[in-house]
Amino acid sequence: MKNLIVNADDLGWTEGVNRGIAEAHRRGLVTSTSLLANGRAFESALEVSRKNRELGVGVHLNLSDGPPTAEPGEVPSLLNAAGQMEGGPEGLLLRIASRKLSTEEVEREWDAQIAKIQNAGISSTHLDGHKHVHMLPGLFEVALRLARKHGIAAIRIAHEESTLRGLLASGSEQSGKVLRQGVQARGLKLLARDAREMAERANISAANYFCGIAQTGVMTREGVVRLLEALPEGTTEFMCHPGYLDHDLMESPTRLRASRQAELEILTDTSIRKLVATKGIRLINYAFLAQAE
Repeated sequence: MKNLIVNADDLGWTEGVNRGIAEAHRRGLVTSTSLLANGRAFESALEVSRKNRELGVGVHLNLSDGPPTAEPGEVPSLLNAAGQMEGGPEGLLLRIASRKLSTEEVEREWDAQIAKIQNAGISSTHLDGHKHVHMLPGLFEVALRLARKHGIAAIRIAHEESTLRGLLASGSEQSGKVLRQGVQARGLKLLARDAREMAERANISAANYFCGIAQTGVMTREGVVRLLEALPEGTTEFMCHPGYLDHDLMESPTRLRASRQAELEILTDTSIRKLVATKGIRLINYAFLAQAE
């Protein structure tokens, strides 16, 4: 059986992102999303979840953007001079290597993020990482411990399958960006090469395959069609970032702006939804995956 989880990252980032994710679920392929506990549009994200009961909602573990969810005094190594979290995977990796980032404080912050979401009435389907930070050395173990603590049965393993990356690359005109992001995807695979075995030992479920890193911000309709036509047996997670370009998104620290609306158009394309049906692909979320195991 070919199962497909289409996960929209960044629920809670802005109102426009929330609206786009909700629409991509109601009219398109999105079956799952991951919620930022400290997102500026957190409250409206809760409404999206309440109004779309079949949309799986996971926790988007964050170390890179916005204020902490824990008390600032409890997580000083995660914050800059302005009291904000910041830094992409490369910068965080350097801080881990130089022991300037406390994994105990990471655990404290992520614990607070998960608790905030669950206390708001969300039954979290899975954990994943904003900018894939949960895959950094020492942090995947933290995510697994917290999954077990909070009764979360699944986790994203961001090991992008090279064959699927090649399929998604079809039609992309920004080959330089795809190449750079492909290198980042391979780096993540090396940094957490034992992640699948670790998740299995912890009895935490994961998809068989994952894709979407190299095409972040440069998704094409042609690439999605090729992916669907050649989807492997088992369960694949396809990561995406749909949304509407609102004022808050324009003002926020993200490179993903106009691309979110382009992704929304692709994900709600009726011919692509028909292709899913024609190919016998079952659209699921992480809750279904955990129950099946």
